Amino acid sequence: MTTANGQTPAPFMQDAPAVISTLGTDAHQGLTSEQAAHNLNQHGPNAFTKPKPESMLSRIVKTAADPMLIMLMIAAAITLGVNITRAMAGGHADILECVGIFFAIALSVTITVVMEGRSAKAFEALNDINDDTTVTVVRDGEVTLVSQRDITIGDVLQISTGDKLPADARLIESNDLTADESALTGESVPSAKATDAVFTDPKTPVADRTNMLYSGCFVTAGNGRAVVTAVGDDTEFGKIARELRAANTGMTPLQEKLAKLGKVIAVVGSIVAALVFVLQVARFVASGTASFDTISEAFITSITLIVAAVPEGLPTIVAACLAVNIIKMSKQNALVKKMVACETIGCINVICSDKTGTLTQNRMTVIEAYNAPGRALEKPEQIRNRMLLENFCVNGTADVTFPGATEAEAGAMPEFIGNPTECALLVAAHKAGLDYRIRRERATVLHTYPFSSETKSMTTVVRDGDGITVFAKGSPEKMLDLCAVDAKTRGEIEREIAKFQAQSCRVLGFAHRHISDKDADTAALDYAADRAGLESGMMFDGFVAIVDPLREDVPGAVERCRKAGIELKMLTGDNIVTATAIANELGILDERHIAVEARQIEEMSDEELSREIGRIRVIARSTPVIKMRVVNALKAQGNVVAVTGDGINDAPAIKNADVGIAMGIAGTEVSKEASDIVMLDDSFATIVKAVHWGRGIYENFQRFIQFQLTVNLSSVVVVLASLFSGLAAPFTALQLLWVNIIMDGPPALTLGMEPIRDNLMDRRPTRRDAGIVSRGMLERIIVSGAFIAVVFMAQSWTNFMGGTAEQQSTILFTLFVVFQLFNAFNSRELGNASLFANLLRNKVMIGVFALMFALQVLVVQFGGAMFRTVPLPIDMWLKIIAVGFGVVVLQEVIKTVKRAAAAIRARRTANESDSQQPHQPIALDLVD
Repeated sequence: MTTANGQTPAPFMQDAPAVISTLGTDAHQGLTSEQAAHNLNQHGPNAFTKPKPESMLSRIVKTAADPMLIMLMIAAAITLGVNITRAMAGGHADILECVGIFFAIALSVTITVVMEGRSAKAFEALNDINDDTTVTVVRDGEVTLVSQRDITIGDVLQISTGDKLPADARLIESNDLTADESALTGESVPSAKATDAVFTDPKTPVADRTNMLYSGCFVTAGNGRAVVTAVGDDTEFGKIARELRAANTGMTPLQEKLAKLGKVIAVVGSIVAALVFVLQVARFVASGTASFDTISEAFITSITLIVAAVPEGLPTIVAACLAVNIIKMSKQNALVKKMVACETIGCINVICSDKTGTLTQNRMTVIEAYNAPGRALEKPEQIRNRMLLENFCVNGTADVTFPGATEAEAGAMPEFIGNPTECALLVAAHKAGLDYRIRRERATVLHTYPFSSETKSMTTVVRDGDGITVFAKGSPEKMLDLCAVDAKTRGEIEREIAKFQAQSCRVLGFAHRHISDKDADTAALDYAADRAGLESGMMFDGFVAIVDPLREDVPGAVERCRKAGIELKMLTGDNIVTATAIANELGILDERHIAVEARQIEEMSDEELSREIGRIRVIARSTPVIKMRVVNALKAQGNVVAVTGDGINDAPAIKNADVGIAMGIAGTEVSKEASDIVMLDDSFATIVKAVHWGRGIYENFQRFIQFQLTVNLSSVVVVLASLFSGLAAPFTALQLLWVNIIMDGPPALTLGMEPIRDNLMDRRPTRRDAGIVSRGMLERIIVSGAFIAVVFMAQSWTNFMGGTAEQQSTILFTLFVVFQLFNAFNSRELGNASLFANLLRNKVMIGVFALMFALQVLVVQFGGAMFRTVPLPIDMWLKIIAVGFGVVVLQEVIKTVKRAAAAIRARRTANESDSQQPHQPIALDLVD
């Protein structure tokens, strides 16, 4: 059989004999050993191609390619070159500053490479559970066990309930076989398989190909045989994994913002340095002192000014801050694979989440039981209808392993083996106090009529003490038809059923019939042939409502997302009725937002999707391609997007998102490989915790950026002001380097470790296009920098603090350092809150302040030969401390005025509001 273009049609488009013939195998004998060896050599092992591990060298090169680090390397190289030239000319060479810069670069690279390496090892350990297993196949006419890696095209698989499918295969024999394909398609309901099905449309969705079985999915009921049609990278799982390895994720929002900041600083710093160099050379020429030494000194001063302007500690502080927080987040069950992701997640404003296994538990659960007309609905643990519970236990083939009572097993979930619906019934019986294993051991099963799509029911005939009992379960309409129920009672039951079906519950009805040995010759009954006779005159026992319930922590987590300004979009493989019911339960649908099916997205152009994506909250029957389009459309509009999921159908979108989040327990290996963060407890609430951490990390970045830019701005301004006013450069190159070393080091690092504020999830997220330096930050940088520069220059011109001429340069140098130490405390609060409110929450910073001040004292009092300083008396130290504290007083006064103004505006707004409306507490916005 060939298509119009001469190609062999896909296996799902052929009947079973045609597929067997095409693959050159035999449905009963399987492949011969020689054929298996040949096919294995031709198609390769049944395994995904592992991504090539990144070498240490490539990780170092990638990390060192950061624009800020490149700029620092260039500055250090130029300075080193000048010093070498001076040394060769017999002049004085000072390479200390070069060593300092290169050390900062090396430290930043080392921290990043080491921490990402640790995360990679932890991730590899997470996937070590994917051990090789054996598979039952038919070869040389015999049933045998073969390693999963050695399965090849043409092999005939023998499959039964509970098996994990090792490869893609065409069904050739089926006994009521169903498969859980949620990891691939996102559908929570098992797919009923049919051997005779043949599809003509080559674009038939994977979820609708009922004659196919797919690698990585599980057999939930029945048994059968299937012929392998694809292995390894050629399976549906493998195709998605291959696409992920070729995907390019681009820069994260943080990387984009730091790159922009670096470019601005580089341009401004270079212009200022060039201006300083020109001014100094002009002075030397005018005074007749121009020489190689003086000009090279001017050049080094200019390069040093670039070093002062560029926050060279920023990459190191970022890396150290991220490294520390990666460890803290892992203790909160969030394994961060890529360092920058633990910050980026704080900026997300859209979460695209899978439903099954992420928002819901991916395990069917009985939520209500209906016994008889006029009786209240019962929870599973309240069920006392003995025949209903007996039906749960004996009329099925599934098994459930319940956790023990040990402390280690406390809180563990039951392990399902077989049909999820039957497992839900066994759990309900367990909750009602019945041990299904004991009931099955006591029951002698005479015959079972398995569930089929035609009968929509399952019936089991059981021998008991004085006769037989026939248990039936299936669609409630079918069960009611089998029972003698009057019209009024049936109407009441059907109304109750309709209520649950409207909530997208699966409703299952139950009935039984007891046939006593006294009433009939039960030994003569043909249990295997007379199904209609056995099922006649049954008694209706009730029905149960079954759902895949929300995870317990999801509603609260979704509400926290809403308060935090994060929009949740649900992309699920389920039908639109089920998807809408879950969305309504979560409260993510309203009059302004809609639910659509994937086919509606397929019919939209990119422009139409861009217009509509804001209204769309739920996409049913979603596919990997649709999820990718949605993520791309959201990112194109400037959103910062996180994608969560556990199945391979989620993996492409996870890879393409700004932050990809996979589930560590239920997640497939491919989805975890594609992710940036793995939730070790599979909890959506942990995602919200990670967002809180991310926002705190981002705010801490802003804290030390504000601090460092204030240092850099004030240092550049005082150097320029001194040169323009005809004074000598206020700092030596070594003094300027000292300022940078102590300011780019511990004080900035402690700001990066500032405790995360509790109210961060009450704010809207930072926009993707927003600069990392906010308007409020810029205002504080300018005000503090200007204040420091004005006071500094006032001392230069007027010597208002007193002191001898010999002490003047030392006073200026020390005053500048003390100003920056006090300004570090200003940077702890980014908004209008007083720094004294949280003063003691970061005790490390107080210790660092004392340490840095002590080092400055040592430099001044004992480092004169190296730093060109002279010892200062105690009264001058007290004056310097008092003047330096002025920068704190200035900012506290400004914030007090702003808080008062905000309170006045809030009261005015409250007074102007409708007096009939209930009064709400006034909240002062203490952040930018």
